[in-house]
Amino acid sequence: MEKPFSPACERNKHPILNILKETILPTDRRLLEIGSGTGQHAVYFAPYFPQLEWFPTDLRPNLAGMKMWFDEARISTIQKPTKLDVSQDDFPKLKFDVVFTANTFHIMHWKDCKSFMKLLGHRLREGSRAIIYGPFKYNGDFTSPSNADFDLELKSKDPLSGIRAFEDVNNNMIKNGFELIQDFEMPSHNKLLVYSRLKFVK
Repeated sequence: MEKPFSPACERNKHPILNILKETILPTDRRLLEIGSGTGQHAVYFAPYFPQLEWFPTDLRPNLAGMKMWFDEARISTIQKPTKLDVSQDDFPKLKFDVVFTANTFHIMHWKDCKSFMKLLGHRLREGSRAIIYGPFKYNGDFTSPSNADFDLELKSKDPLSGIRAFEDVNNNMIKNGFELIQDFEMPSHNKLLVYSRLKFVK
């Protein structure tokens, strides 16, 4: 098997890192990554946060390729990649300070996006952060013609995928106990949404 490579990860890793440096705290101890893909983000980001255990997850078919990246990088803080499908699996039974996901919401079906946000609400506690990177629509409009074309391409492959409306995401995050800390403009007409968990109420 050839080691997988994501050009998108290579392009966006520097601007995402700049925001993570603002968002991840020295007191944070565990980060859960949803949809780790090739594992390139984990390999690039983890050394900048030596206090942080990085827990990569994805669907089972992606784990072998991810492991190739991790075996080569030999970064002790990156944990063994595990299978996690937000439509049916729970998060690992650990306290996570940060949950990070990149370029997943437009791939996942909307019902799975909602399942993921519900999991965030159930499992994160006050002060934990959820970081969501990718393209979004605002007020029903795409942020660029290229994103409109990308949305058509996604839907041609899977009618239930596509670029999500920021308002839908934000409303669901609020419903599940989060507040939006910042909506960062990113290169290539992407966004990075940073949410903080409000006080947990049983």
